[in-house]
Amino acid sequence: MNTDTPIVELFKDYFRTLHESDLSQLRELYSDRIVFKDPVHEIRGLVELEDYFTSMCADLSDCRFEYLDELTYESAAYIKWMMHFKHPKLGNRLISVRGVSHLQISDKIDFHEDFYDMGAMLYEQLPLLGNVTRWLKLRLVS
Repeated sequence: MNTDTPIVELFKDYFRTLHESDLSQLRELYSDRIVFKDPVHEIRGLVELEDYFTSMCADLSDCRFEYLDELTYESAAYIKWMMHFKHPKLGNRLISVRGVSHLQISDKIDFHEDFYDMGAMLYEQLPLLGNVTRWLKLRLVS
């Protein structure tokens, strides 16, 4: 990775095609004391983060991010994205989910929190649970 490029651009380049990324490069992006959060995990430390990404990427046949918008400061960034992925346990069809990453940065990323709709990512993709989730959404808006 090019150290002359701001960390936010390195982050976006890395995750643009996550399924093809070299997981050893996480050390170029994240500090040893990284705190990573998403709707189902809270991970502390670079080794745990590497283990998480290794496990998560193992079965993905495709995972890429399309960046929609961002707001950056000297030590923080908010990046709005659309994630497109395929997973064999979810029918290996392309699933698209919108989300936002919040990053806190010193020389590397110290804090990374992802916000996204778990229903759109997982629950709606499962046959029985998907029907129930969609039905509940319709009930909420009527």
